[in-house]
Amino acid sequence: MPNTLDPVDRHLVRLLSQDARTSNAALAAAVGIAPSTCLARVRGLRERGIIRGYHADIDPAALGRPLQALIAVRLANHARDQVAQFRTRAPRLPGVIAVYHVTGPTDYLLHVTVADAGALRDFVTDALLAEPYVAHAETSLIFEYQRGTPPL
Repeated sequence: MPNTLDPVDRHLVRLLSQDARTSNAALAAAVGIAPSTCLARVRGLRERGIIRGYHADIDPAALGRPLQALIAVRLANHARDQVAQFRTRAPRLPGVIAVYHVTGPTDYLLHVTVADAGALRDFVTDALLAEPYVAHAETSLIFEYQRGTPPL
């Protein structure tokens, strides 16, 4: 799929990844195309699944959740029904920002945000380790988070 992006598409993706609220007129001017062409190109990028959505970057601390952590989760076994249960439940747990299915000794990484260390302990104990299909959870605190940009 990356080979199907021409330089104009790449420029549009780069601009939208920096600020998804950039107006169509500003995007068109920045890449040197007509607004109608720009609108069609962005629509095409969405339809092809290159642009999967638009998201606000919210500061969790402003919402009373200043502590962020990555929690490595290892499942007890890999029965399809248990994996499916975890995949369905994990993104809906309070404070979960992202769920990553990974390789190696860890099955999943959860990016979570909580109010304090006690809330993190309770999350790990009550929301994760209480589930029979979770064998192990290891927590790493996040000191700083910086969002990157996609390689184009």
